[in-house]
Amino acid sequence: MTIQKKISDLFSAHYSNRALSIIKIQGDASSRQYFRVNGTTGTVIACYDPAFETLAPESYPFLLLHSLLSRHAIPVPALITIDSENGLLLLEDCGDLLLQNIFGSSREPNAPDLYREIIDILIQLQTIHGQKKQIPFSISFDHEKLMFEFDFFIQHGLLNYFSPVFNRQSAGQLRHEFETIAEILVKPKHFVLNHRDFHSRNILISHEKPVIIDFQDARMGLPQYDAVSLIRDSYVNLSPSLTEELKKYHYNGLCTHELTTMSLDEYLFYFDLMAFQRNIKAIGTFCYQTKVKKNTAFQHSISPTLSYLPEYINARKELKAAGKILQAILDDSAT
Repeated sequence: MTIQKKISDLFSAHYSNRALSIIKIQGDASSRQYFRVNGTTGTVIACYDPAFETLAPESYPFLLLHSLLSRHAIPVPALITIDSENGLLLLEDCGDLLLQNIFGSSREPNAPDLYREIIDILIQLQTIHGQKKQIPFSISFDHEKLMFEFDFFIQHGLLNYFSPVFNRQSAGQLRHEFETIAEILVKPKHFVLNHRDFHSRNILISHEKPVIIDFQDARMGLPQYDAVSLIRDSYVNLSPSLTEELKKYHYNGLCTHELTTMSLDEYLFYFDLMAFQRNIKAIGTFCYQTKVKKNTAFQHSISPTLSYLPEYINARKELKAAGKILQAILDDSAT
C-alpha cells in the first residue's frame, strides 16, 4: 500500500469523506515526507515519518514536544489525528509562507517587528522547564553532541566537498581546536530549552502570525543556540544593524525573564562561538546533502553560511587557530 493510500484512509476515517487530492510538498533534509491533503472541508498537512512506525506514541519525540509546546502556548500547528502503525500524522495546514519568503516581498518592511515577535516566542520557549529525566530536558548540546556535528563537518565538508582545496593533514589539528571550542560551549548552568533548528524555514507566517514547525529535536543548550539559528541564518542574511539589535533584544528578554546571569559582553562572546559552531554544523549538513545524498537544493546555502565565519574568527581569539586552518576554504568560497 502506498503512503498516499494510507494517508487517504486516515483522512477518510477522521473526516468521513474522501480526500480530493494528495500532493507531496517540499520537506527538509530528514527522512520525513509531507503532503497537502485537500478535502471538501479544506486542507490539512499529512506527515509520514518512518521513525514513528517503530515508536509508541508516548515515546515519539514529535508528540512529546507538540504537547509540551502547546501547553505553554507556543504557536505550533494543531494536531488533528495520528496513525502510529503507519507512521502518519495529520496536522493543521498553516500555509506555505515561510519567514524566509517575506524578504523581497511587500512584507519585508515589517521584518524587524516580525523578528522581535519571533524572539518573544523564543524567550517563551526558553522559559519552559521539565523533569531532567524526560525528553527534551534529558538531552543537551553536550560535548559529545557538539563534537559529532564538528566531526560531521570534517568528514562531509572538508574531506569530501572541499577536498580539492583543503589540506587533509590539517584535519587532526582542526579537530583539536574544535574540541577546545566545544569545551567552552558546554556550560550547563546556562542551559535552557532550545528548538534546535530555529531558522527562517521552520517558521511559517499564518494569518500574519508566526507558527513554529520542525521542533521534534529540541534539547537543552546555551540560549544563544536558537538565537544564532535565527539571526545568523543560512537562508536569510539580515542587515548588520538589525543583527545587532536582535542580539540585544534577545539578551534583554533573557534578563527580563531571569533566564541568564551573563553580562551583555559575555552573552555576545558565547553568541559568536555558538554561531561559529552552528554555522559549521549547517555547512556540514549542506555538503552531505550535496555530495552524498545528491540533493543539490542546499548547495547554494554553503557559500553564504561560510561568509559568516570570518566575522567570528576576527572577533574572538579562541577561534583564530581554527580560522587559520579553514582559510583555504574561506578564500575558495569568496572567489
